[in-house]
Amino acid sequence: MVGRVFLPTQKVLDFPITALRFDEQIQTILKWANTHESKTVCVANVHMLMEAHRNPDFANVLRNADLVTPDGMPLVWMMRKMGARYQDRVAGMDIFLVLCQLAQTQNLSVFFVGSQTEILSRMRKRLEKEFPQMKIAAMEPLPFRPITEIEDEALTEKINSSGAGIVLVSLGCPKQENWMAQHQGKIQAVMIGVGGVFPVYAGIQKRAPRIVRDLGFEWLYRWLQEPRRLWHRYVTTIPPFILLALKQLLMSSYFGNFFQIRERSLRSKVE
Repeated sequence: MVGRVFLPTQKVLDFPITALRFDEQIQTILKWANTHESKTVCVANVHMLMEAHRNPDFANVLRNADLVTPDGMPLVWMMRKMGARYQDRVAGMDIFLVLCQLAQTQNLSVFFVGSQTEILSRMRKRLEKEFPQMKIAAMEPLPFRPITEIEDEALTEKINSSGAGIVLVSLGCPKQENWMAQHQGKIQAVMIGVGGVFPVYAGIQKRAPRIVRDLGFEWLYRWLQEPRRLWHRYVTTIPPFILLALKQLLMSSYFGNFFQIRERSLRSKVE
């Protein structure tokens, strides 16, 4: 069994986000995938951090993940303010596209878990067109009900026997993160929770334009597409996140100034 490697992190709301550039995070995932290490990758945004802030069990899931990428721009801005000056955004869709591209050249097989049969069917058609050399191990939709222990064991066996090095999981937060945590050590592949990437890639939903994403308004673009489903989530996550983020920045600034003053005082006494 390969020992756990601790990657550099920067805390946002007391949760460790992996402080590596986009390419470095992708290379880390590929390294694990090629050696079939059982790893979990959480793609974090404001919603995920607020879920963890309110739920201690889910907080442990997030803290125990092997890699947590900064998907949302607010997380990227916070990391830069806290010291990770050159942090990139490492978004789910970008991870998905790059891994599909590189899986072709590195002879990696990819397993898709979650979503619906129609969405997976549309995805397969587009994947076969855009990434013709990529090996699709299988595509398994999961029922909305909890699956039985027998069904779960069968799915785990299917994933492992397929030889997949990457498992892309689309069950929504926090269900997909809990699922990955439950299968850590059981599934011999890198599990990545990609949330709503599947329906976007399938063409059922649209991704925000680059300028909207860079400005941090992707949430608004998504809200306009699904106002009824998302309004409650955004109202209950965005305002409290802003307050908690401001508190963290203020505390960081206060203690930073305090220690600077203390250090100057000690130096003057020595001199």
